Amino acid sequence: MRPVSALLSCGTRLHLQHGPIDLIIGADGDRVRAFAAAQARFETVLEELVGNLRLLKYPMTEASPRAGEAIAQLMQSAVRPHCAQFVTPMAAVAGAVADTILNAITSATDVQRAYVNNGGDIAIHLEPGQSFSMAMASVEGHDLGRVLINAEDGISGIATSGVGGRSLSLGIADSVTVLAQTAATADVAATLIANAVNLPDHPAISRRPASDIQDDSDLGQQLVTVQCGALSRTDIHHALQSGQIVAEKMRDADLIRAASLSLQGEIRQSGHSGFTEHQPNRTLINA
Repeated sequence: MRPVSALLSCGTRLHLQHGPIDLIIGADGDRVRAFAAAQARFETVLEELVGNLRLLKYPMTEASPRAGEAIAQLMQSAVRPHCAQFVTPMAAVAGAVADTILNAITSATDVQRAYVNNGGDIAIHLEPGQSFSMAMASVEGHDLGRVLINAEDGISGIATSGVGGRSLSLGIADSVTVLAQTAATADVAATLIANAVNLPDHPAISRRPASDIQDDSDLGQQLVTVQCGALSRTDIHHALQSGQIVAEKMRDADLIRAASLSLQGEIRQSGHSGFTEHQPNRTLINA
């Protein structure tokens, strides 16, 4: 099946889809050239990933061989700083695809503002004076606040991870949103911080081997969360604190700019004053 491309009814956003990859793209500037560049680059994205899939599903180590394609190399670069723990380059796949398409746009034409949204993992380009805002929401659609990014913030990537999302999680976070220099680095960071929001051996948490849920999962026999019951405020605090410690270490290492962690109505934030508290009745992510 060939990639599918369609201009949305608003006339200002492009939808690209191929297999599991589903992108929404916006650009302010020469939109015709920007969208043409995105379409052209998207043609081979899935093929490149499939060609490197065996390598990308193995845990990353310092000795891991270098992938042959550009997207796979972005994934490896994003994951490498975290390779002392179990993590595969697949933790950065959505962000790396978004980064790749955004780079094609900005290389082809001048745009004041552009974004590539790959299922909630977003690559952003902002010229001086430009900004990007979005509402954060849980998997169930509950409002988790907003984030405002200005060009001078040095943030070009947003990613979200947690239980119930597109990917499996070792932790119990409802949502972890990370702001970083690229979407790929935000993607892997959100995954690992969400994994760290956890309460090992807690009786209210049900887990299963990842391979029992997805037989081709890169997580193998790692236990992933399938259900988390109601927790006490003390348990929620401990779980969020565990994730926040990981987020702070990543900030100290300049791997991320900020993170917002949520679990059963409680929110913890680390860095970046652009995060705001939730507002009543806001349930949709607006990119």
